[in-house]
Amino acid sequence: MSSGEGGLGAARTVLAIDTATDSVVTGVVELTGDTIADVRVLAERVVTDHRRHAELLTTLIAECLAESGISRDSLAAVVVGCGPGPFTGLRVGMATGAAFADALGIPAHGVCSLDALALDTTPPGEGSDVLVVTDARRREVYWALYRDGARVRGPEVTAPATVAEELSPVFTAGEVGAAYGSASHLELVGWTGAPPQATVPSARGLVAAAAPAIIAGEIPEPLVPLYLRRPDAVEQKARKLGAAR
Repeated sequence: MSSGEGGLGAARTVLAIDTATDSVVTGVVELTGDTIADVRVLAERVVTDHRRHAELLTTLIAECLAESGISRDSLAAVVVGCGPGPFTGLRVGMATGAAFADALGIPAHGVCSLDALALDTTPPGEGSDVLVVTDARRREVYWALYRDGARVRGPEVTAPATVAEELSPVFTAGEVGAAYGSASHLELVGWTGAPPQATVPSARGLVAAAAPAIIAGEIPEPLVPLYLRRPDAVEQKARKLGAAR
């Protein structure tokens, strides 16, 4: 039996991948339970270069496996951040994660990348909301709200001014205790609190988001990307058709 297998309570080794932001994130993680406290990162790489996702990812995975001393055959699962994010970036991470899982005969669990950001932080206190905001480009942001570790709103893609207007009463009432993601975009939506502890999804947060399903031995659904809007090519075609009419 490999180190990535076993019964309840056995350590499982998991490969984590996320390309939903400008950063390529991957890591090898040891999982012993279904909470963030049961996640131990053995190796991790985070490289910010949105133009080289495809070029970097497989190399970074190989580096993490080598550093952790974990062989591919010892992996128990793959966890992939499914966005929200841009079409091209998401496609790289999800295709790579699915290919690894298929080749090794192990499950590939998809998680919301914003969930990973919300989990990989110190909770602000019971009953206090957590806001996560990332860059959606086109002068928009991806965002979601969390309470006691559970997502209660989102993910959505919206103009920052609209988010700011909607969340203004929540900010005024002090209901949001912490915010994570892109610091500049948090500022655009009206956040004036402490700078974000986490700015991109981490291997730890990704695996924590999937931990209950992995520990329970659930068979995951096929990976589905959270684009929240149509790919660029589709929108450009729609605009051209509209212009022609």
